[in-house]
Amino acid sequence: MLTAGALLPAARPVAALADDAADLVAGRSKTCVKCSLVNAPLKHKDLAGANLSGADLSSAVMHRAKLGGVKFDGANLTDANLNKTDLKNASLVGAKAENAMFYESDMSAADLSGANLTDAKMGKAFLVRAKLDGAKLSEAILSGARLDDASLRRADFSRANLVEASLRRAVLEGANLDNAGLISAVLRDANLKGAKLTQADLYGADLSGADLTGADLSGARLTDAILTGAILDGAKLTGTVMPDGSVHK
Repeated sequence: MLTAGALLPAARPVAALADDAADLVAGRSKTCVKCSLVNAPLKHKDLAGANLSGADLSSAVMHRAKLGGVKFDGANLTDANLNKTDLKNASLVGAKAENAMFYESDMSAADLSGANLTDAKMGKAFLVRAKLDGAKLSEAILSGARLDDASLRRADFSRANLVEASLRRAVLEGANLDNAGLISAVLRDANLKGAKLTQADLYGADLSGADLTGADLSGARLTDAILTGAILDGAKLTGTVMPDGSVHK
């Protein structure tokens, strides 16, 4: 008679996980689930399609690596270097990536739902059609990043740097953008329903056609911002500096 425990897969021994890590670094394998790759030298490696779910890649160097379609679900990427990597269609669901570097990385159509990207360096990253629903990006650097058509529902961008970022048609419904820097950002036709933008700096931002229904813009700076066709029904504008420089009461 089988017991309940007999139905569960046996845990892999530490030695086997170490072998998996060695094989991955040597290019002999692309599977390393829950293994330790701390400080791993993976620069320029072709790991496209690899399964690294739950792996510890903290401080790993993956500069210019090919990571398209890689599974990083639940992985630890804290302090990792992923600058200029190919992460198209990669999955980082629930990944931990505080202070990780993604400068100029191509993350188009990647799924980062629920990922922790607090203080991540993502300047000029390409995140077109990416999914970051519920992701934590507080104090992250996304200056010049491309987030067109991205799904960013309930994402936390508080105090994030989104200067000159492109968010055309992005879905930011319920997102937290408190104190975010959005100077000269492009938010044309973006969905910002119910978003929090208190004290956000939107100087010179393009919000034409954006839906700000029920958004909280209290204390935000909209000096020289473009609001042509924008929907502001039910939006909170107490203390908001309007495009003409006047302060809304």
